[in-house]
Amino acid sequence: MQQGVLQDERVSVQLKPLVDLARKAALLNNRPKRIQSALNGGYVSRFKGRGMEFDEVRLYQAGDDIRSIDWRVTARTNKTHSKIFREERERPIFISVDLRPAMNFATRGVFKSVQASKAAALVAWAAQLNGDRVGGQVFNQHGCQELKPTVGRRSVLHFLNALVKPRLSITEALSLEQVLTRLTQHARPGSLLYIISDFRGLNKQVESQLSKLAKHCELQLVHIYDPLESHLPRRGRYRFTNGKQETILDTGDNQRVLAYQQHFKNRQQQLTTLCKKWRISLLECSTVDDPYEVLS
Repeated sequence: MQQGVLQDERVSVQLKPLVDLARKAALLNNRPKRIQSALNGGYVSRFKGRGMEFDEVRLYQAGDDIRSIDWRVTARTNKTHSKIFREERERPIFISVDLRPAMNFATRGVFKSVQASKAAALVAWAAQLNGDRVGGQVFNQHGCQELKPTVGRRSVLHFLNALVKPRLSITEALSLEQVLTRLTQHARPGSLLYIISDFRGLNKQVESQLSKLAKHCELQLVHIYDPLESHLPRRGRYRFTNGKQETILDTGDNQRVLAYQQHFKNRQQQLTTLCKKWRISLLECSTVDDPYEVLS
């Protein structure tokens, strides 16, 4: 029985393991001053800190920044008024998690979907312990669910339940570009934004959406992959299945092996180049890694 439970935790997202990660998350700091990628060398991420939130409009006072003048109120009242802003008490943390069919795969460790959910849970618990608002986006082949960032343990549990059983807003498949377009509409400027995915479907349109997000949020990408995706096994015939269909892969075909591995390297390089250009943080996490070690 115990072995069956363990097997389920490797191939499907379970609530209890995600809840149990709260203890480990206490050791994480989700506000790193410097992020380094294992692939693209060290560079400083764009850290925007806590955002400024509109508070009120009042009469202009000596020393007010002229850029904060509310011209509409000024014109209506014939008296100069200034907009007053206050610092947000909690910083919104928004976590986008990819659970599309390609994420239900692994040859070692746990499924990519399970690894992505574990990483997301660690980030969510760490944010909650820091007093930040936690929200997210969960998407798969059927649609997408967004959760507004709120404070407290309950908000994290709501997010974890969405990872296990997402309530999808539509019933048709979404492209990665469409998912990120939705994300630009839900993530507030100044948010700390995590996108956890294998980034299949990465193209120019996806890059454009990521660059838009990076202009207004601190963006951190977590690339989930299986070791087989980077290096195929030694020569032989290997059977793969998605539970419904089977396929045989012959790694004795050198040309096919090289093309397969080059495809993965191209996606990695595309991500690396994009992150360097827009000062986005990039972390690599395989299905055999400890997500806590990757995030810390």
